[in-house]
Amino acid sequence: MSREYELSPLALVNYQTMADCIAALLFPHAEAVIHDLGTQKIAYIANNISKRRVGDDSALSDLPQELGPGMKLGPYEKLNWDGQRVRSISAVLMGMHGRPEALMCINVSFHALEQAKAALDFFFQSGRILPQPEALFRDDWQERINTFVHGWLQSHQLSLNTLSRENKKALVEALYAEGGFNGRSTIDYVANVLGMGRATVYKYLKPMR
Repeated sequence: MSREYELSPLALVNYQTMADCIAALLFPHAEAVIHDLGTQKIAYIANNISKRRVGDDSALSDLPQELGPGMKLGPYEKLNWDGQRVRSISAVLMGMHGRPEALMCINVSFHALEQAKAALDFFFQSGRILPQPEALFRDDWQERINTFVHGWLQSHQLSLNTLSRENKKALVEALYAEGGFNGRSTIDYVANVLGMGRATVYKYLKPMR
């Protein structure tokens, strides 16, 4: 073992704790591996997803010749044993005497995220969406109200859950001016959407009728 890279037992315990925390936070998608730079072997693995073992050769032949404080390698991608892509980053860990003694590698599997993305991409394929049936939606006052309300909110840089009493009054008045209360049950619907009572909607509409 090179004394330049000698890893003390206490330091290893500290690094193990760091590795455990990272693996627990990103569980079950990440592992954290501690490489002993002195022995060039794996000293610890938290949440093993790579099927390596403690004591295996670290295969660190591609490391830069000079390792210093704050040095990191990556992020970079590699292929795991199961054919899944893994994104990795490695950090040089310095000992109390200012010399590098270990390398922590964090490996994150993105397989679950890639599956979720593929499912969402398939779900939102525009080619699978057909136009609204004209006969069914010819008098869809709810959709017209929804379209107007969200257009009004966007133009005023507001959202439904942040509307003040004055905002709601102004929105009801604007909706009335656009003929938004011509359909049956429109007052009940608008009151429900805006989170207010029917009586309040009637009060706002009374001066305009």
